[in-house]
Amino acid sequence: MGSTFLLSLIGGFISDTFISRFTTSIIFGFIEVLGLALVTIQAYSKDLQPAYCGKPTCIDGSKAVMFYFSLGLLALGAGGVKGALPALGGDQFDHKDPKEAKALARYFNWLLLSTTLGACVGVTGIVYLTTEKHKWYWGFFISTVATFIGFTVLALGKPFYRLREPKMADSPIIRITQVIVVAINNSKLALPDSPDELYEISKTENDFREEIISHTNQFRFLDKAAIVPKDSKTTLWTVCTVTQVEEVKILTRMLPILFSTVIMNTCLAQLQTFSVMQGNFMDRKLGNFNVPAASIPIIPLVFMSILVPIYEFFFVPFARKITKHPSGITQLQRVGVGLVLSAISMAIAGIVEVKRRDQAHRDIMKPISLFWLSFQYGIFGIADMFTLVGLLEFFYREAPIGMRSLSTSFTWLTLSFGYFLSTVFVNIINAITKRTSSSKQGWIHGLDLNSSHLNLFYWFLAILSCLNFLNYLYWASWYKYKTEEPDHSEPKAIDMTTEQLPVEEVPDPTEAKGEDLSIKPLVAEEEPEHTEATAKDSSTGPLLVEEGSTVDGGVTEVHEGPSSVQTEDSKQQPTS
Repeated sequence: MGSTFLLSLIGGFISDTFISRFTTSIIFGFIEVLGLALVTIQAYSKDLQPAYCGKPTCIDGSKAVMFYFSLGLLALGAGGVKGALPALGGDQFDHKDPKEAKALARYFNWLLLSTTLGACVGVTGIVYLTTEKHKWYWGFFISTVATFIGFTVLALGKPFYRLREPKMADSPIIRITQVIVVAINNSKLALPDSPDELYEISKTENDFREEIISHTNQFRFLDKAAIVPKDSKTTLWTVCTVTQVEEVKILTRMLPILFSTVIMNTCLAQLQTFSVMQGNFMDRKLGNFNVPAASIPIIPLVFMSILVPIYEFFFVPFARKITKHPSGITQLQRVGVGLVLSAISMAIAGIVEVKRRDQAHRDIMKPISLFWLSFQYGIFGIADMFTLVGLLEFFYREAPIGMRSLSTSFTWLTLSFGYFLSTVFVNIINAITKRTSSSKQGWIHGLDLNSSHLNLFYWFLAILSCLNFLNYLYWASWYKYKTEEPDHSEPKAIDMTTEQLPVEEVPDPTEAKGEDLSIKPLVAEEEPEHTEATAKDSSTGPLLVEEGSTVDGGVTEVHEGPSSVQTEDSKQQPTS
């Protein structure tokens, strides 16, 4: 799992740099299907399976190579899809349109719901086939077919998608490197007093620019990359735009938010691991049906499947009326709620473990029900609903347009760090407690949880989660959301290149006649003759200009009624 989430960075980088997010999703989807197909073949063919001797030496070299190669393809394919697909879906919405901005927030909720429903099928039906019926190849085969159908449907929808083709010049790595290099080269230069003196390109100068990001006062050292050089030519490696500098600032501001959610994902990894172990020591009967221990994750998935629609249809509209925010609450507020709930879940997990272990010590033949785990798992499912969607939407909305795939991959990166860190935590805690305890055994030793102190480990994670939440509060309050510059690229309808003369309003003599005085654009094939204009002094009355006359050399057209002046400079611009 950790490797899969880590490899999402590859898919995000490729789709932001070389090929579109759609193409990236299809390519990595094919790799994922290929990996599943190879695993299915190995699970079906007895000749490719290791001998049953219980020793690692029984595994033949070629069999091991095929197995690990299949897992590698599966991790690479799934990770690449995770890096590109969420951003592809987000691209179908225009965040500048209020209606589509609401739909964007809804999209990430439905993305979580669809993923949750698929996982429900996996941890119930497929787990039942593989564990109870001992038909592993059927489980892999069903997964292969379902994945192939899913990517086929995705490919068939291409004519209806909004697709963004990346430009090599917009590569995230290149743009970030340019800012850092130029800022270092300009480190001895003094920053200007006003940010307006920093280098920026307007949309009229560069039509391909998709957004212009407003300047912020954080990380002022990076602003030196936007100082215009005096003695050298302006190139990509001598000066950067303010927008390019702000892109690096945004990614830098995101890092504390990213690392503040790693602890929660560490708790998730521990819960998924030890809850299955706890389930093996509990009563797993549901009527006449024996629930497989590997199906325990169905508990949070069911909670999430129920709560996502409730959150979307009831909570968001209610909160939106109060906060006026398209998502009901901000993305960072949503993440904060999830962090609090994860700490509560760990505390409850410790209490449930005490009850389970005490009952096992009293009468090991009468264990407590498996569904006691629903308390900790259910609350953590709600926490995951808040945090995962909040992070996806946060990293997508805040990222520069050309870095959205890579940015949304940060969500999966936190999960990857959490899974890897969980192993480190267990080893460190065991090593420390082994030295300090009188029994000279760690809190978690061996496979017998009845002689371990898993409850203490859960409470340690709860305390750590509370401290992590305080750390998150600091960085969330420090974070400044991205703001775009208003579009000033279109000139006004009337643009006097010379000194503007005040024009007084005069009554419209045609109102009673009901004449149509809509302004018509001036189309001049030839330069009209310049005649003298008869006008009053602008300081004493309105400027009256005869048709065909000039004002400081500019050709004008005047209609009957109030003065309507149009110059040579503005005749190509549409009038309102």
